[in-house]
Amino acid sequence: MDEVEVVVAHDERATLRAGEVFVKIDGHPTRLATEVRAMHLAPIPTPEVLWHEPPALALSTVPGAALGVLGAPSEASPAAWAAAGRMIRRLHEAPLPPWPGRPLADVEAELEKECEWLLAHSPLPSELVVRNREIARGALEPRPPVFIHGDLQITHVFVEDDEVTGIIDWSEGGPGDAMYDLAILTLGHEERLEDLLAGYGTDVDRGAIRAWWSLRSLTAARWLLEHGFDPDAPGCEFDVLRAQMRESS
Repeated sequence: MDEVEVVVAHDERATLRAGEVFVKIDGHPTRLATEVRAMHLAPIPTPEVLWHEPPALALSTVPGAALGVLGAPSEASPAAWAAAGRMIRRLHEAPLPPWPGRPLADVEAELEKECEWLLAHSPLPSELVVRNREIARGALEPRPPVFIHGDLQITHVFVEDDEVTGIIDWSEGGPGDAMYDLAILTLGHEERLEDLLAGYGTDVDRGAIRAWWSLRSLTAARWLLEHGFDPDAPGCEFDVLRAQMRESS
């Protein structure tokens, strides 16, 4: 090891890599503890916890490469996507973790607040925000909770030889809507949903998945803009919102 790499850093948390070790530093009082508990309970491959001394957590690396990145086509094979689907199904069929999930009322309140901000401050046409808010409300129907990852971005799933080697970043793990995990993994990669479902199973609510695509893109936009990320980059959140509007017209 001859250098330390800053993987991500903003005013909420930072992740550093030193050789084969990742060190996460988080100012939230419980987020890292939730991550450790969720990884312990999840019946699927996760990074090894090396040590946890708040506000820091050290984890081992996992082999392989991420399933893809937002804003670029995934180079992973359909078989790798199907393997991810099988692994997510295993998680969703596991016993619920013993802590509460996020109330739908809180999700709805966030959706309304962020849409009002977008209408007032973003370059998006108002009709685009309004139509996607209508679509997003389809995610607010109560569904039986399952054990979800809670932030299953495509960069958090690692594969090698068409098998999942590990899933990282469990700070949002807990009870929740299974369709949320499926939606977040395919956000910006909607064309890979069928590959994912080949492993997960097709007994899903596709309307809810689509609704979560809109809701996630709407509610993440302000945070991304305020933390130096670009939701208007090709293939990212604003493109998802545009595609959703085209599909609904």
